[in-house]
Amino acid sequence: MIAQPVIYFIRHGETAWNLSQRVQGQMDIDINDTGKAQADRNGDELRAMLGSAEGYDFVASPLRRTRETMERIRTRMGLDPLDYVTDDRLMEVNFGDWEGLMMEDLIRVQQEVITERGQNKWNFIPPGEDAESYLMLSGRVKSWLDGVTNKTVCVTHGGCIRTLFYTIGKMSGHE
Repeated sequence: MIAQPVIYFIRHGETAWNLSQRVQGQMDIDINDTGKAQADRNGDELRAMLGSAEGYDFVASPLRRTRETMERIRTRMGLDPLDYVTDDRLMEVNFGDWEGLMMEDLIRVQQEVITERGQNKWNFIPPGEDAESYLMLSGRVKSWLDGVTNKTVCVTHGGCIRTLFYTIGKMSGHE
């Protein structure tokens, strides 16, 4: 059995939409001031742990919130902020027609659908043409993970990290 290289997974910094509980999914949202401070703190911690991070690959989802988080991390580490790659497979789950809506509105207007999601969150696909379940997302993320051959710093999304818990940790997917 070949050992998987060390990967540091970092969730993007907070956005105004996180704070207001608006469904982001693949909407391209910037991080807020708190998110910037979080990214800076992560950069400081990584620098303390990894030094110059020589030999590490750096990869992020192509969405602005992950790219800005990565660039702030790399700046705090004393690295060229733009010297990293992006990978579409690390994008957040696509919430289809729900993207941009407030969770409180979804709960009020689509109670039956929200209840259905709560009963089977892992396999539930929101309404919308390109929407995905967390199970579908896990296929994308697993495809990326299977190709990692070097120690890596990865900035991605909460949904992607949740699927990693399921894929690697054999958690149920509802945590």
